[in-house]
Amino acid sequence: MQIEAEIFTVNKRFPLTISRGTTAQTKNVWVRIVHDDIEGWGEASPFSVGSHPQSTELIKDSLQQITPSLEAFSPLQRQQIEGIFTETQIPSAVKAALDVAMHDWLGKRVGLPLWQIWGLDRNAIVPTSVTIGINSPEGARTRTRDWLEFMDVRVLKVKLGSPDGIEADRKMLMAVREEAPTQDLYIDANGGWSLEDAIEMCSWLADLGVKYVEQPLPRGKEKSLAELKTRSPLPIFVDESCFTSSDIPQLANLVDGINIKLMKSGGLTEAIRMVHTARACGLQVMFGCYSDSTLLNTAAAQLAPLADYLDLDSHLNLIDDPFTGAFVQEGRVLPNNLPGLGVQRSAFAA
Repeated sequence: MQIEAEIFTVNKRFPLTISRGTTAQTKNVWVRIVHDDIEGWGEASPFSVGSHPQSTELIKDSLQQITPSLEAFSPLQRQQIEGIFTETQIPSAVKAALDVAMHDWLGKRVGLPLWQIWGLDRNAIVPTSVTIGINSPEGARTRTRDWLEFMDVRVLKVKLGSPDGIEADRKMLMAVREEAPTQDLYIDANGGWSLEDAIEMCSWLADLGVKYVEQPLPRGKEKSLAELKTRSPLPIFVDESCFTSSDIPQLANLVDGINIKLMKSGGLTEAIRMVHTARACGLQVMFGCYSDSTLLNTAAAQLAPLADYLDLDSHLNLIDDPFTGAFVQEGRVLPNNLPGLGVQRSAFAA
């Protein structure tokens, strides 16, 4: 199979601030594989967790290095290809782009969308949350109004863990709640709290009707999750603490759920493993995203019927998304009926 890659830039309508910084623009990598005159598409978006960030440059260089080892294979030989991924230890974002592209190719080969190939029920997809980044109370209020005017919002995910402390978190969240009194609220601290602050905030958030708290403690502080779980009235999910299925068993008694992202997992193949591993360990599942375009969020939407919660909103905040695919209906991101991912170029594409 032939492998081609192209860097494209996406710009956020509203910059997103979390506990680790602010993002307004990213350079993602569009990956195309061609075999038997069928083209499969994938995407890699840069992200940073811990001490090993996966930058656009690292993704591009790693993709160039692995390409010669894959050209002799067909997209149908995924088991052998996965063995090469393991041997070469390529970054998870590169693995994800290639894995998604091979799935897209397969769907196009048989003429079916992936969700149908897997026998999933599109009606089981829950509404996606849309994200309010760390901001001043007035800024958060304005951003909430913007989302409510943009689409039928059923759920808001609010980023807390402000460097100004939990009092700033409280003021910001109350401003959001005043603007959106009926929407469900999810909280993501992105590892921005201490154990003491997390215990205090979880009790306070429960009184506001928040559904769960995601990654309250920093990656590397997983042992403290045991105490938090016993003292929190809210379910605890982890994101940065969980990359692949191998991370799940040791987290099973510490949390209530995991956030699966294709860039962390290395693609749809491992995401499916993570779902089944989590279920076997009695955990709930959500799917999330980084600065992903419609291409990657449409890939995640193919598996969305398996999720308890969804946070697939990054493409909705782009002003120049080069792709179309999944569509929004009643607050839900739904894959379409086209073969494979069902992704096409948009009017913004060059």
